[in-house]
Amino acid sequence: MELIDNLALGFSTALTMQNLLYCFIGCVLGTLIGVLPGLGPIATIAMLLPATYALPPVAALIMLAGIYYGAQYGGSTTAILVNIPGESASVVTAIDGYQMARRGRAGVALFTAGFGSFFAGCVATLVLAAFATPLSELAFKFGPAEYFSLMVLGLIGAVVLASGSLVKAIAMIVLGLLMGLIGTDVNSGTARYSFDIPELTDGIGFVAVAMGMFGFAEIMANLSQRESRETFLDKVTNLWPGKEDFKRMMPSILRGTTIGSLLGVLPGGGASLASFSAYSLEKKTSKYSAEFGKGAIEGVAGPESANNAASQTSFIPLLTLGIPPNAVMALMVGAMTIHNIQPGPQVMTSNPALFWGLIASMWIGNLMLIILNLPMIGVWVKLLTIPYRHLYPAILVFCCIGVYTVNNTTFDIYLTAVFGIIGYLFAKLGCEGAPLLLGFVLGPMMEENFRRTLLLSRGDFTVFFTRPLSLGLLIAAALLVVIVMLPAVKKTREEAFVEE
Repeated sequence: MELIDNLALGFSTALTMQNLLYCFIGCVLGTLIGVLPGLGPIATIAMLLPATYALPPVAALIMLAGIYYGAQYGGSTTAILVNIPGESASVVTAIDGYQMARRGRAGVALFTAGFGSFFAGCVATLVLAAFATPLSELAFKFGPAEYFSLMVLGLIGAVVLASGSLVKAIAMIVLGLLMGLIGTDVNSGTARYSFDIPELTDGIGFVAVAMGMFGFAEIMANLSQRESRETFLDKVTNLWPGKEDFKRMMPSILRGTTIGSLLGVLPGGGASLASFSAYSLEKKTSKYSAEFGKGAIEGVAGPESANNAASQTSFIPLLTLGIPPNAVMALMVGAMTIHNIQPGPQVMTSNPALFWGLIASMWIGNLMLIILNLPMIGVWVKLLTIPYRHLYPAILVFCCIGVYTVNNTTFDIYLTAVFGIIGYLFAKLGCEGAPLLLGFVLGPMMEENFRRTLLLSRGDFTVFFTRPLSLGLLIAAALLVVIVMLPAVKKTREEAFVEE
């Protein structure tokens, strides 16, 4: 009964005209950035963070959440019709989705992606609603020692689940942690690592790092690529799958929803890992495995369900524990901080309308997205006729305006440009930016909880091992390190991110 009462409060909050409007804006923007290659939810949310200053907290978070899960829908459209994944989680959808389009089954592929995303999104939101209360109650038992151990587990999870080299992922995490140390020491009040630059005494701006690493860097990376597109918009005729199609897609949708719901919660998980893992599972378990890479409907249904489920359940650790499991959720921490909201279990008790309103808005947003995506396919694909060289100057201008409005200083723009160049170089070297952003966000929080623990224990380091919850989390982190070093697991991890 308590869950029903909470959801009733959530829907009464989400169904106000203002929140419905911002939910719709978020879904439209999410679809748009999913369709347009070279952007992505991280860059877009970073761009729009300053714009949320003037919005009420509930409306701001509903809009930003809509952008995140909306991007998973939009990314499949261009992946299927143009073979250009609009969003990183749609990379594997392009493998079989584009082949289905070439065989004249583009409509069926688009329906499968849309229906799978809608089903997975609704189920994952139900999971979020069901587990929110018990996890929040558990979080109240956490002290500074437990929070520090949880963040250690989170960062190790981010390293293990990051694509590419483990060494590079560790290096990016460490760099992010070191960047988080720049600024004023909380205890002594003295500036550290600021190099006598006044603007750095408050630390490096979160928006500057996020915008540079994911906005400017993406623009440079995409401008360096040649444009070549072959669309199959004229082959979008019948959207409704046949009986055999339904029979094949439903088990894949269920498996993808389960995988996505689980991996979305894990530190370092998220939509991309979920879609790669779902595709790998479908390819290994399907009796139609010979069709994979040639237009298997399971290759669209599984990944699309997984990436949307993961985007919804990644809110669980953020809202209940205050720990961002991936880079997008790290940006959501920034958005909540802007509005003086401390992420964590106290949100549910101190601001229940915001907490449950955000959850209820996800069901509404999923309904909006299914309506936006299937009937308006033609509109979204026509956007791809805009040349990149005309599109990106406008994006760059909006990025600069957004960065400047945070502190009204040109230093932030220069800093963003520097991080843009660094982000571009990292991309060329095969280093992911997401672990760096996670380290940058969690670093100051880890330091604060570490020092608070030692102050309370009078410098006794054994407190991390004598408290049962803290010890359990550290053991889990150690096991994760041991498991990932096993040859069989290491090989499976590398295969999970192979795009074919």
